[in-house]
Amino acid sequence: MAKTERKSSKPAKAEPKLLSGGNPQIAKGYGDAPVQAYIAAMPGWKREIGQRLDALIERAVPGVHKPVKWNSPFYGVESEGWFLNIHCFTKYIKVAFFRGQLLDPVPPVASKSRDTRYFHIHEDDAFDEAQFSAWVKQASQLPGERM
Repeated sequence: MAKTERKSSKPAKAEPKLLSGGNPQIAKGYGDAPVQAYIAAMPGWKREIGQRLDALIERAVPGVHKPVKWNSPFYGVESEGWFLNIHCFTKYIKVAFFRGQLLDPVPPVASKSRDTRYFHIHEDDAFDEAQFSAWVKQASQLPGERM
């Protein structure tokens, strides 16, 4: 009788599911690994932009703290709270600056929240990395959101 091969008892790692609008479904977690998993799961052109945004944030705020909460990466300063998050939509990436109303200049898209302002990036948009980095530095120095 021939030996049968044993199949691994470990399930194959499934690709993250894309939620409505193409936002990756990533389990809640703290640290760089879940944020990198989110970025790797961003569909199409959004992945490269996600990598650029993450690198710009890390350069602007050395030692930035990261989790994935509510299927979105958050960025913050230890014991100061979260200053921004990123979320994929069908046609754009939304960057939320939680104290964006206090940034100079104020990011262009209004929110229902009094303090929050958004910056949207569409597929063919060229965005000003220097301005984005300036917003990130300013935002990191303001009191963060506790969530």
